[in-house]
Amino acid sequence: MIAPDRQPMLQAEGLAKRFGGIVATDNLALSVAAGELHAVIGPNGAGKTTLIAQLSGQLRPDSGRIRFAGDDIIALPPYKRSRLGLARSFQITSLFLDLSVLDNVALAVQAHAGHSFHFWRNARLDSALRQPARAALERAGLLNRADWPAASLSHGEHRLLELAMALAGKPRMLLLDEPMAGLGPEESARMVGMLRALKSELTILLVEHDMEAVFALADRITVLVYGRVIATGRPDEIRANAQVREAYLGEADKEGAVHV
Repeated sequence: MIAPDRQPMLQAEGLAKRFGGIVATDNLALSVAAGELHAVIGPNGAGKTTLIAQLSGQLRPDSGRIRFAGDDIIALPPYKRSRLGLARSFQITSLFLDLSVLDNVALAVQAHAGHSFHFWRNARLDSALRQPARAALERAGLLNRADWPAASLSHGEHRLLELAMALAGKPRMLLLDEPMAGLGPEESARMVGMLRALKSELTILLVEHDMEAVFALADRITVLVYGRVIATGRPDEIRANAQVREAYLGEADKEGAVHV
């Protein structure tokens, strides 16, 4: 359990984003303590991915502020946020399938260092890229697949490879968008084990629909509905919250996704 006096690693205040008449985030506030795994849940269209995009810099909010490790990052592009230690993985994997697993991670190392993909050297021959790439693959449990073509990996291994690419820049915090998406039971269990190991080393913000994984991993949970935070608390507090049950968990329970 995270100490209540621990300083926030990430803090967002008053985030608002509209797409025409759709309010994706509505005066949203979020605080993630250093060292915690903080999950964000909510029904489809709640604004979860829009929130992640604003935190990572892919999307500029209409208003609000974001601080990371005490620094105001609202005006920084994604690559500068990455260099500060804020890394994102995506809901849909984006890999170079014709390259090896090692080359994919080496490219992530090179990108973090500020070099363009258009001028990358042979990653296997560059120890400055290869060594941190292999270290990231080891953390993600894929070192034995280093020389395999990325296309030959299973869907679950693709998710782990994307995680390794996020880890390649040695981040202080991970923003994870649906890492369990499309995984079978065995692959989900492997991902949960990986995230459980990483939470002892990194601050993690996890957006996830798999409620079993969320309640198994999270120190705290924030619930979004229509772009607004309706509750934040420990997993037991969220389970017991009548408003959350009515707005989200109760519906999920009816579909068999979670039992609260």
